This record gives sequence, C-alpha cells and structure tokens, in this order.
Amino acid sequence: MLCSRFMFAMKKQLAILGSTGSIGRSALDIAERFPDLIDVVGLSTHSSIDLLVSQIQKFHPKYIVVTDQNSYLKFKKTFDFQSVELIEPSTGLERLAGHHDVDIVLNAVVGAAGLSASMATVRSGKRLALANKESMVIGGELLNDLRRQTGAEIIPVDSEHSAIWQAIHSGKSNEIKKIILTGSGGPFKDLPLDDFSKITLEQALNHPTWKMGPKITIDSATMMNKGLEVIEAVQLFGLPADKIEVVIHPQSIVHSMVEFIDSSIIAQMSYPDMRLPIAYALFYPDRIISDYGKANLVEIGHLTFESPNFAKFPLLKAAYVVAKIGGTMPAVFNAANEIAVDAFLKNVIEFHKIPDIVINSAERHNSIANPTYQDILDADLKGREFAREMIK
Repeated sequence: MLCSRFMFAMKKQLAILGSTGSIGRSALDIAERFPDLIDVVGLSTHSSIDLLVSQIQKFHPKYIVVTDQNSYLKFKKTFDFQSVELIEPSTGLERLAGHHDVDIVLNAVVGAAGLSASMATVRSGKRLALANKESMVIGGELLNDLRRQTGAEIIPVDSEHSAIWQAIHSGKSNEIKKIILTGSGGPFKDLPLDDFSKITLEQALNHPTWKMGPKITIDSATMMNKGLEVIEAVQLFGLPADKIEVVIHPQSIVHSMVEFIDSSIIAQMSYPDMRLPIAYALFYPDRIISDYGKANLVEIGHLTFESPNFAKFPLLKAAYVVAKIGGTMPAVFNAANEIAVDAFLKNVIEFHKIPDIVINSAERHNSIANPTYQDILDADLKGREFAREMIK
C-alpha cells in the first residue's frame, strides 16, 4: 500500500454518490489504498444493489441510498445490515450529502438528477468533489451563489476541469487569457460525415481512450460531452465562452491547458486514469504519493493537436451558443440530450439523429435569465418533453 507524505489532522469522512459507477469504483480504490486518510461513511447506487452489497461488506459505511424505488424495496427485503442506515430514496441523496457525519461528497451521479445533491452539499458548506458535470451545466449560477454564501468548496473531478483547476494556480485570475479544453475526438474523429448515418451502437460505445459508462461514452462520440464541458468551464472558472477553446488531442495525455496573458501555456499531463483527478479533488491542496496516470514521455513519443470539425459535431458548436445564452437554456439542452442518448442506447433512433433532436429542442425554448431552482426543474422537464415529441 502506498502511503502519503502527510497526514490529515483527522480522517476525511467521504460520501460517494454513484459508488457503483466507474467514478465511484475508482474512488473506492483510492479509499482502499489510503485508509489512513479516508473513511467511507456513505454510498449510493441507482439500481446496482448486488455491487453495492459487496461495497458495504468491504467498506462498512454508516449510510446507504438506493434511488430506484423497486431496487430500494428489493434491497430492503433481501439484505439486513444492522450497522447500516438505509435512507429512503426520494430525498436520500440530499440527506446523505448534507449529513453532519460527512466532510466530502463525491457526486458521481449521472445526469441532471445530481443537481439537488450538489446543492445540498454546497448549502451545508462541505467540499463538493464534482464528477456530475450536469450540476454545474444546468445549475451553475445557483451553486456559485450558494458557494459564496456558505464558503463551500467545489473542486472538479472531470479530468479536463481538474487539469484547468491545477493550471490556473500558476497565475492570477485576471492574468488568464484563455482556457484550452482538450478532447480525444472520440471514435468518429476521422470518419467521413457521409458515413455518420451508418454508425452502430457497438461502434459508438467503443471509445478509443477512456472506459466509461454508456451515457458519457455516447456523449463523447457526439462530442456533446465536450460541449457540456465548455458550459461547465464558464461556470467553474468565470470566463465567457469565447475565452474557451476546444482542441482535439487523440493521445489524451494533455488533459487541458491554460494560456496566460504573457503567452505562457500551462498544461497538466498524465496517462488517462480517473483516479488521479479524483485523488486531487479529495486531498486538495495536498498531493499524495501515487503512480496514478504515471507517464513516460519518451515512450509516448509525440503529441498532436487539431481543431474540431463542427460540421461533424454540431452539438459542440451549439454548446457555445447555449453557454452564451445561459439561464435555463443549458437545462433544456442537457435534458433533451439525455432523452436522445437513452433512445439511441435502446435502438429507438439512429446516431446521427441525436444532434437534430437536441438542437431543435433547445431552439423551441425561451430561456429565463437568473433562474430559480424551480425554473431549472421546469426547463429540464420541457427539454425532455420536446425531445420525446421529436422522437415520436
């Protein structure tokens, strides 16, 4: 077991929302490796209760949440953990996130469903290690207002935004010229546009670099994921969309960069390994000794960069427009995408129809500036309704 160079005054009490997903499993790997630094006090899953049971047996959390009602009832009937409190599903994520026994919340829930838990974390003044980018995409204005009121920390876990977070500390905020978001380009970077109508589900799920859940893998294939990251970066770092550039970097070694006004470009580099940005978010401002993502530059040999093809990936271009509009527009944009991707995963629509559904849904929406939480929830529902109508 690797040990750290430092010891926290007290162990950090960690709750992982979405512990059975790829991010959650990586976080538990870190917790297992550094038991002197982290206690896992809370876990949640949507419906993967068998995997959750094995995690409970290994990490002995105090609290668990199963958000799917049927899975919750099955878990409650089948398993009896005397030392674990099973929190009811409707408000479970928010209650766990705001619990006084929790210091850090890693929000790895998929989709807009993660916003309420992010808000509960920030409202209670805790550190939010944010892997649920949709929280910041659709509710960034609300989260930033809460953060300023409570002093909570929001530290990104996405590899790109973690890289930016690390790079911006090389200068002052008023010295940042632009952010450079890198992306692998996904599996269809070199595929002719004429062939996009022939893309199969199997091809779209075969990401060349990262092993992720199905939804985010499809988002990478459409480059919607990079579009959401543009919107997220606007909220996280307080820069306008026109100061955020996307470049295609197939090797996925440079995770993102920041260019300063003196023309210096600061990059964060490693082999793709999500444990590195997760560990950074958990232990910040300290770093731990680890070999996560350790890179040999001689073996890598070369790094290449190119501009994205907006004709192939119209969702990336649309994301810049959505970021500039702001308000409730990102909620509709994101919600329509969730419905369209789900339809593609179920073989209801073809791959090339996803951008049409998402963009047309957004065009139907009249954005509300300075939205309330209810405005965002309403816009999320509208986006889903628009997308379902188009799919029908």
